[in-house]
Amino acid sequence: MPWYELLAIFAAGVAAGTINTIVGSGSLITFPTLLAFGFPPVTANVSNNIGMVPGGLSGTWGYRRELIGQGPLIRRLVPMSLLGSVTGALLLLWLPAAAFQAIVPVLLAISLVLVVLQPRLQARVLERHADPDAGPHRLHQPLLLGGTFGAGAYGGYFGAAQGVLLMGLLGSLVPESMQRLNAVKNVLSLVVNSVAAVTFAVVARDHIDPAAVGLVAAGSLVGGLLGARFGRRLPPTVLRGLIVVVGLVAIARVLTS
Repeated sequence: MPWYELLAIFAAGVAAGTINTIVGSGSLITFPTLLAFGFPPVTANVSNNIGMVPGGLSGTWGYRRELIGQGPLIRRLVPMSLLGSVTGALLLLWLPAAAFQAIVPVLLAISLVLVVLQPRLQARVLERHADPDAGPHRLHQPLLLGGTFGAGAYGGYFGAAQGVLLMGLLGSLVPESMQRLNAVKNVLSLVVNSVAAVTFAVVARDHIDPAAVGLVAAGSLVGGLLGARFGRRLPPTVLRGLIVVVGLVAIARVLTS
């Protein structure tokens, strides 16, 4: 592999790790980069997924302060992310790309609507949370659990923009700040990528390119630390706007791919 390809893939990994920690959708950088250098689509997808795991670790570590007190929520959601990730990873190997690709833009569009409406939706959640006479909405938990499973399946299948899905879901149903929700998103995304990586290592070894994995992994590790350092400084409105922009780019990329 020429030196400029090595450098380009590493740089794409840094950018993707940074974006994943702040918003998600970093694979929209690394996946096309691998394709541009001649990697087959499934090999690029699988290798990219595995390479993103170190970036998830460094990004989660960087947001560790925002995770304080969120243990109960994470313990409820992690099993759904785990199950969804295995489901999505197996679907990648069993189904034609067009089958899942058709619904991805719809899922992203719904998530962006949720992100835009998040302040109003979360205000209602907070009102019910503060009202001693109002119990938790009976649909919130099923929607949260089912949505987390769906985001995990999507992440295990492709991965790009799963952060947008998770932020739309969490922001609409969980009474927490954007930065604290972003920390939870990083944990769930890490679970999804890690489980999918193990699944690929077991059942799809022929689609793993060690060089691509190593370069993306090294870059995403650095990018995760950078994203945690700068991402928590973003005001909620700016973070929400960035999520919407990245989500729209993701929809456009999927529709034109």
